[in-house]
Amino acid sequence: MSDTSQVRRQFGDGPLSRAAARIHILLVVELLLLLTTLPGLVPLVLLGRDASNLPLVAACLLPVGPAVSAALYALRHQRPELTDLRPAAVFWRGYRTNLPGVLRIWVPALLWLTVIAVSLAHRVAAAVPSWWVAPLVLVGVGVTLGAANALVITSLFAFRTRDVLRLALHFLVRAPGVTVGTAALLAAAAGITAVGSDAVLAMLGSVLVLALLRTAEPMVDTIRKDFTA
Repeated sequence: MSDTSQVRRQFGDGPLSRAAARIHILLVVELLLLLTTLPGLVPLVLLGRDASNLPLVAACLLPVGPAVSAALYALRHQRPELTDLRPAAVFWRGYRTNLPGVLRIWVPALLWLTVIAVSLAHRVAAAVPSWWVAPLVLVGVGVTLGAANALVITSLFAFRTRDVLRLALHFLVRAPGVTVGTAALLAAAAGITAVGSDAVLAMLGSVLVLALLRTAEPMVDTIRKDFTA
């Protein structure tokens, strides 16, 4: 029995085995991301790129928050060893555990961004002064970056919602590297959507989530060190 265990450990510890395990994890997480976002992804792809569809776009994006949260959880907690691969089980555990907390953050963030986007798209009809454009854009960027931080935090830690929001806003300033990295990642995602389509972005979902996780590592490590027992 010990010889068998030793062989399994050696089989799962080599560089090729680890690389294969990571690819397997990314593929499984990608499939589960597509599955859990499918109810919103299908109508989102079919919607025309018109400002009048902005509220519908927000509704289609509702499943994205819980799905990304579960993917963050799975990629963080799954060990990359061929002898112990359970990315699907870890994904669903993260989905169930994080769903209430994620929705308390994701839904208000989408509402804020929808109001800002609609106000900018229909500025004349909404009687929004031209000098309000820059502040509204800055608020939108702040909400987006804060929501990204909050999504990472609530996916990996068991804090109250108000504490998650405080930490998310706190690290926008305290961790400028994380903020800039997240902004660059979101800009890349927007560029992919603009050049390609929402479907192309969805197909790269697990890679983008992994990039978000790697970008947020300094924040995650600081929270673990300073704010958890």
